[in-house]
Amino acid sequence: MMKRIYVCAECGEKENLEQMKAYSRYVLMRGAAPVVPHFYALCLDDAIPKEREIGLAAGLNLLWICDEAWVFGSTVTEEMKAEIQFCKSLNIPIRVVQQEEMQKVLGGCS
Repeated sequence: MMKRIYVCAECGEKENLEQMKAYSRYVLMRGAAPVVPHFYALCLDDAIPKEREIGLAAGLNLLWICDEAWVFGSTVTEEMKAEIQFCKSLNIPIRVVQQEEMQKVLGGCS
């Protein structure tokens, strides 16, 4: 069975969803199944506080089924800090993925 990897990364803007595809591809190419709450941005409006709250809560709920969390990108947002802290409380291993490592696996696709 594949490990389930929670993708912890900055989202915020719908344009960043393209980056989420690269992160997801990286996880898949490393032999694991990505768990990507960022795709909720496709059906929820981040500008509406209630919808943002729903998306954040749903993302945290996904951590219960994950084997690890991988942190991507150079920015760590407040939301990411909350995800990382929740991982620590659940004893979920956290790994920081460097851009150079992604490029080795994906080539120019990251």
